[in-house]
Amino acid sequence: MSPVPAKPPALVALSAEHWPPLFPPDLRRRLDRLVRLEGPVDRFDLDRLAEVEVLITGWGCPAVDRHVLEAAPKLRAVLHAAGSVKGHLSREVWERGIVVSSAVDANAVPVAEFTLGAILLAGKGAFDLRERYRRERTFELGHIHPGIGNHGRTVGLIGASRVGRQVLELLRPFGFRVQVHDPYAADLDVPLVDLSTLLRTSDIVSVHAPLTAETQQLLGSAELALLRDGTTLINTARGQVVDTDALIGELISGRISAVLDVTEPEPLPSDSVLFTLPNAFVTPHIAGSHGNELARLGGCVTAELERFLAGEPLHFGISATDLDRAA
Repeated sequence: MSPVPAKPPALVALSAEHWPPLFPPDLRRRLDRLVRLEGPVDRFDLDRLAEVEVLITGWGCPAVDRHVLEAAPKLRAVLHAAGSVKGHLSREVWERGIVVSSAVDANAVPVAEFTLGAILLAGKGAFDLRERYRRERTFELGHIHPGIGNHGRTVGLIGASRVGRQVLELLRPFGFRVQVHDPYAADLDVPLVDLSTLLRTSDIVSVHAPLTAETQQLLGSAELALLRDGTTLINTARGQVVDTDALIGELISGRISAVLDVTEPEPLPSDSVLFTLPNAFVTPHIAGSHGNELARLGGCVTAELERFLAGEPLHFGISATDLDRAA
């Protein structure tokens, strides 16, 4: 009988509090069948990295820099159980030929779902009418509200990112007209328009652009001024993509409304007017994975590990060139 191959050593590097929801018992059993697992740790002991072949990372992972890489000469893969890898992986990881994968597509699912909900509620005028109901404490039963409804409404998506593309798919069963602005997209079956056209012609604008040098304050005062009266702006991407002061000015005027899951700064100052404006619906960065949604991220990483050890291509690999245009 041939000997059973030794399982490769793997280290979990993330905050201990995130380990149980990311990898519930069924996923941990799958991991244990694949690798010899250690961790979780939130700091690296360089002396213990010499044999590690796989890093499973997540929120709270310390930086994987030159010193870590030199201490881990056998490292072959970094599998990230969260979204962006920019915050903890140096470019030397790719330069050394180490395979990188991220659960960013899995993390995009709840963001897209949140966005769909916000679009549908915005189109129904739910945010404004809720405030009116709270203020007046009554309404006329059977009254038909003009100017609301989702049938034929135009939705503009800024960014054909992973989230943006999932939102596009979720919108297909509804009666929306959808258009997209993304200078790098060329493979979509909906109209691709320039930014000013999208802002001038959309009833609802949803931001899905990653934060890069190009998108920093992409929506400033001039751009926000293009929005038609009554437009709703939704931002589940990054607060820095929108000029906060310019947005507040437009909201104070009452011209537009906003659904903001991200802001700049984050958290907002306790005295921010965004907390009191009736046309600003602000949530505390909840669109991404929370609660039981974290297991989706762990499942993605576990499946990637199975593929990697079987010598198969990864489904969610991240290349060095992806970093320049990714969140």
